[in-house]
This record gives sequence, structure tokens and C-alpha cells, in this order.
Amino acid sequence: MAATVTPTRLDAAPRHDDLLDRIAGWGTADTPAGRFHLVPTRIERDLALISRWMNDPAAARFWELAGPQEVTRDHLSAQLAGDGHSAPCLGLLDGAPMSYWEIYRADLDPLARHYPARPHDMGIHLLLGGVSDRGRGLGGLLLRAVADLVLAQRPSCARVIAEPDIRNTPSIAAFLTAGFRFSAEVDLTAKRAALMVRDRSLRHLL
Repeated sequence: MAATVTPTRLDAAPRHDDLLDRIAGWGTADTPAGRFHLVPTRIERDLALISRWMNDPAAARFWELAGPQEVTRDHLSAQLAGDGHSAPCLGLLDGAPMSYWEIYRADLDPLARHYPARPHDMGIHLLLGGVSDRGRGLGGLLLRAVADLVLAQRPSCARVIAEPDIRNTPSIAAFLTAGFRFSAEVDLTAKRAALMVRDRSLRHLL
């Protein structure tokens, strides 16, 4: 059974709260699957769990972070020591960690060179950790909840962006279920991606 993660004062104090508006303070979202909460990642607490998830073959195919824990550590450390435009997080469902997220400023990310970015565009990446949590609609449910949290907590953000690998059809289907629309195919450095967009103006219609 997954351990419950209790947010601490360290979790509540991200280094660059001006770029992402203090994710630790965004609160919880009630979903049909339970109460969901984003908690900023702490390497000493979360590395083993996230590395185990990254070594699952289904995750490794698209995240390309399989291998010893140092591979995942380097990936997390680069964000935590960076300029603050991207934050790695655990997703907790009823207190239990079950997903890994990256919440980032798409307009400040290298992604912005590949699409017509707008100021304050936000981006999200999602990995459902456990095999038992896949294939039953949780991805779409939680993507909608997190996109709605982003739009509620960041009034300056008009849309949420995602760029799953074009081959990752389950991920694309989950984004469509979550109210994102397919915008374009884009060639990124490591993949050909489906640019998915959830518009603030359409959030109550899709």
C-alpha cells in the first residue's frame, strides 16, 4: 500500500513563487475518484517512488527516465535548481501518492519556440504511477481537475497546454476527455507531439 504524504512547511515554500503562484497553496480538488492534491516534490522523500514509476516499461517508453535512481534525481534536480518555471509534483488521491506531475510555464519553456505561445500559458505533464490506476478513466478525470486548478489559481492564464507524444494515444485520449482540444502536431527535440489546449473560455463547455 502506498504511504500517505503529509505536506510540510518545506513543501509550502517553493523557491520561485512568483512564476507559478505557490502550487503548494493551491488546495485540493474534489473529484468523483476522491480528493486530489498536488504536493511539490522533495527528492529525499519522493525519489525512490518516482524512480520506480519511471522504470515501468509503459512509462519508460515516453518519459525516457528508466535506469538507476540517479537518472530520476538528475531530472528532478534540474527543475528544482532551475529558474522556477517548472515544478515537479506528486499527485495525492485521498492522501496516497499515485501520480507524478510537472506544472510549468509553457511561455517560458523551450516549447514556446514551437507554437504561438501567449503570455502566462501553463503546461502540464502527467504520469499515472501504478498500473492499477491506468485504463479506468483516472487520467482524464485528474487532468481536468488539475487544469481547472491552474485556471482558478492563475487568473492571468488563459489556457493550459500539453504536448504528449503523438504515438501515446491513451494520453491524447485522456486529454480530450479532460476538455482539451487538439491544436496541431509539433516537432520537438525528442519527439513529435500532439499540441493539446484547454481554453479558459471553453472550460465550462468541454
